[in-house]
Amino acid sequence: MLLIANYEGRSGTQLSAELLAKKSNGLEAIIEGIKIVEANLNIHTVGMSSWPNILGELQLDASVMDGNTRRTGAIGAIRGFKHPVEIAYRVLTDIHHEILVGEGAERFAHEINALRAKNETELSLKMWHKHLAEVLTPEQATQFPNVRLLDIKSDAVDPEKMFDTTVYLSLDHEKRISSATSTSGWGWKYPGRLGDSPIIGAGSYADSRYGACACTHTGEMTIRAGTARSVVLYLKMGLSVEDAVYEAARDLASLDTGYLAEVTIHAIDKNGNYKVVGLNSSEEIKYVVWHPKLQQPEIKVAEIIHL
Repeated sequence: MLLIANYEGRSGTQLSAELLAKKSNGLEAIIEGIKIVEANLNIHTVGMSSWPNILGELQLDASVMDGNTRRTGAIGAIRGFKHPVEIAYRVLTDIHHEILVGEGAERFAHEINALRAKNETELSLKMWHKHLAEVLTPEQATQFPNVRLLDIKSDAVDPEKMFDTTVYLSLDHEKRISSATSTSGWGWKYPGRLGDSPIIGAGSYADSRYGACACTHTGEMTIRAGTARSVVLYLKMGLSVEDAVYEAARDLASLDTGYLAEVTIHAIDKNGNYKVVGLNSSEEIKYVVWHPKLQQPEIKVAEIIHL
């Protein structure tokens, strides 16, 4: 058994580890852990109290994947619900679609009686107003929100630059490999922006025959490179988990146009090996690991490579 999570998701790893140790279904175990992160008001890039888009609306994304069936569930740009990852799971279990976004995702959430929440908090709106004060001209301020958003939207600039998407990977007692993600995406993003988290194959992928991968930071890059799926394909081709991650990192490094920044790749294989690498990271990257030889989840430091 094995659990890997990024540092952002550390608050839920104890519960996920306990559930895995009790021989729970691995996907269900990591979903329960991520739900704790989504409700954590001290985390501002996942769930409640996250940084909103440029219009002050908090739009959330999430995904899950069962590596046994390779069924997936994902939602994007959903508003007003407490646990996006749980709604993504219900997409997997309740409907023959793989991804729902926007108004359709919200209607689905209503129909399954998903838990509603006012996700924007006093702090998140305060930070949003502070950002607007910095980017709006006096004329734009009087007209907002009826202004050209392209002139004021933000790239991946965030009040907490090194914190972002929550990702979990698991290998359970039945050798099922699973992945799950949840995020609010970039702070002050253009409305409707989807990162890699709900894009299966980019931000996450799981196949119990080989392994799983999940990525954080610059989703615009991993979407273009199909990073998570690539890592699993490299495992299928016989590469070790370390070499599979390095090869995917080289794929990312070959991009020379568009928005380019940092990416962290988390990967596991079917034998319980794992590797976490920060590509071109400017600061230390931490992650969380648990397996049955550990009494509780441990924080480790990822390898940083520059390509």
